[in-house]
Parts: sequence; C-alpha cells; structure tokens
Amino acid sequence: MFKPEVDADKCIGCGECMEVCPVDVYELQDEKSVPVNAEECLGCESCVEVCESEAITVTEV
Repeated sequence: MFKPEVDADKCIGCGECMEVCPVDVYELQDEKSVPVNAEECLGCESCVEVCESEAITVTEV
C-alpha cells in the first residue's frame, strides 16, 4: 500500500499529476492537487516524476 501526499505550499496546480496518474488518484481543489483516491495509488511515482515543483511524495505504508 502506498500513500501519496501533496505539499500544498509547493503545488502550483498545473494538473500534470492528474494527467499522468493511471488510476486517477488526484483532483484539483482550490487550484491545488489533492490525492482524493489515495487508496488507489500503485506506487509508480509517475506523479513525482512530472511534478516540476517537487510537491508530491509517495511513501510505502
């Protein structure tokens, strides 16, 4: 199981993580990315790789 987290202070709301995520973990809320379906995370870290502001971390739990 994996836990995706977004640092709202760093997130610029570009939506790249939403586009690249194969299981739709992310959604934009108030112009920030939020992991609304965190339980679906596969741990592929595609979102981490595309996040230019380095706002996303994925940890194994």
